Amino acid sequence: MGKSRTKRFKRPQFSPTGDCQAEAAAANGTDPEEDDGPAAELLEKLQHPSAEVRECACAGLARLVQQRPALPGLARRDAVRRLGPLLLDPSLAVRETAAGALRNLSACGGFEVCDDMVTKDIMTPLVALLKEVLSCVLFHLILGAVLFGSTGLDSNEMSPQEKKDQNRNSIENIANEAVNVLWNICECSSRAVSIFNKEGCLEIVLKYLSRFSTNVDLAISVAYCLQTVTEDNPELLKSFSAPALHVLESAMLSPVSSMEYILLKTLVAGTIWNLKDIIPSKSQAEIINAILKILSEVLEMDAGETVIQMKETETQRIKTAAQTEDTLQNVNGDDLIEDDEMEEIPHRRKVRRKTFISDLLPPTDKELRETIALLTAQQTALEIIVNMCCSEDPTDDEWEELSSSDESDAFMENSLSECGGQLLSPLCLSHEVHAALTNYLIPKKIFEKTAFPNSIAVDVCSRNPSWKPLIRKMSTIQCRALVCLQSLVSLLDVDHLGGPAALQTLAQHLSQLLFSQPDFAKHVDFLEAISSALRALLQTVASKNIPQTIGCFLLEVATKDPSLVVAGEALDALFDVFADGKEAERASVQIKLLSALKEFQPVFKMKIRKEGRAKYSPDQLCVLDNVKMNLRRFVAYQETVEKRLTT
Repeated sequence: MGKSRTKRFKRPQFSPTGDCQAEAAAANGTDPEEDDGPAAELLEKLQHPSAEVRECACAGLARLVQQRPALPGLARRDAVRRLGPLLLDPSLAVRETAAGALRNLSACGGFEVCDDMVTKDIMTPLVALLKEVLSCVLFHLILGAVLFGSTGLDSNEMSPQEKKDQNRNSIENIANEAVNVLWNICECSSRAVSIFNKEGCLEIVLKYLSRFSTNVDLAISVAYCLQTVTEDNPELLKSFSAPALHVLESAMLSPVSSMEYILLKTLVAGTIWNLKDIIPSKSQAEIINAILKILSEVLEMDAGETVIQMKETETQRIKTAAQTEDTLQNVNGDDLIEDDEMEEIPHRRKVRRKTFISDLLPPTDKELRETIALLTAQQTALEIIVNMCCSEDPTDDEWEELSSSDESDAFMENSLSECGGQLLSPLCLSHEVHAALTNYLIPKKIFEKTAFPNSIAVDVCSRNPSWKPLIRKMSTIQCRALVCLQSLVSLLDVDHLGGPAALQTLAQHLSQLLFSQPDFAKHVDFLEAISSALRALLQTVASKNIPQTIGCFLLEVATKDPSLVVAGEALDALFDVFADGKEAERASVQIKLLSALKEFQPVFKMKIRKEGRAKYSPDQLCVLDNVKMNLRRFVAYQETVEKRLTT
């Protein structure tokens, strides 16, 4: 039986400050040529002797690059070559904002812009920055103005410890921005990946990752980058030593269970899967179980309930903080708190340190960030499972050849002993994967994720602008789950999927998804994903001679639903599911699809003629006309199929 092939998932481009404002300039009536005005002024200020002016110019460019119409003007004025040197500016603040501008440019500009950034040699100052910052992050050589110059703050108002903390935070922020630039560029440019390999960037980012317990945000950025550069990169895989693998293992097996750590462990699990070529077969089951255990735990969590709970937590926290601030203001009579603690400031008299109320409040987006981390982890987990099931993976025989060399075995024996005997083994898409998928109830959990997002969670998000983008994320998880389901149905035995009864239940569930919530069903990604899942299920059901629930249900909806729009969607689904393949042809004969459609065809045409203009919009009528034409063609195709099968 031919299997449905699924594409491997690539990491999506990520905009750190939200969706790129591609339409912003157009909406404001701005012409690309007019964008040269602010671009020219900001680029000119990058050369200003004042660090504060340079910082403001970088911040302005970070906003400007999110407007796609502005990108050609920035390219004409060589923005990359002018921003690049500021990655090594004497001021920490300038370095951070310059890296932020380049991060936004690489995220919003896409493949062409990222490739152009490599051409403009952005990798040279970027790699130099990562190496220089690494020495400070690892060895705490945070000497502020001595090493890097002023941060742009009035250091006389800060204690020595405050200066040290400020500089350390700035340096780690710079590292985070720089790693994101590196990730974005490597995602889009094979030349950047080649430079990553040659310049020893792996060692640098792994050292950042090793600090995951003190800076999880930086570790997550590194994990994204590693998942990108380790995919289809045999040259880089040779650079992974036993200590490097130990860093990955430590992060993946971290006992911390916060949502940020869940995302980190999921990304690292994806990286380890990419390393399967260098891991021989001795501990195969062990690593497969380690990876799928993490993915199972991620998918176990109820994203909808988490959204609801975290939004309630945010609302309560903000309310409590406001009440606290009111109370303190009433006590103090102003908006300042005076610490009892006296501080000695060099060359100045003792002063009572003043703290603004806002300094005591936690970050306002804490709950939102954690929720996004969970949703991203679930999407990533589903993508990893799809890639694990991808038919492009080597066969078992190829894995035997891949892991049989003495050099490979010797390398891994050494790494296992150095890493406490827990590490990692070669992976192959075989019985071990099938067994682990079943043991961790992965198919069941994926099935649950194919449902539409929790309606209460959707409503909560829709009423809060900062949470509204999460609706799209929840919908994306559903689409990824449908694609993942397609892979599992094509890969696993019927018994591993729960038997014939479970497949019939699944068929009813998928069929009902097509019509239960029309607003979601309008999304092209959803329709493509569910059609592929239905087609894969049809192939499996037909090959095992299981009764056709799928076709019968769609045919029932198409011929008996009073709404022409719903009937049209059901017909479209029938066309997709029964479009080609021997299993589809046999199934269509079994359920007598041709005779049913030939009988329904004149009824459908008559209903469009009688009800069309009165009940449906011009756009809906246009869609229905296309369905009517496709129905005629599909009937002709089915006549050919039936004639061939009966002769």
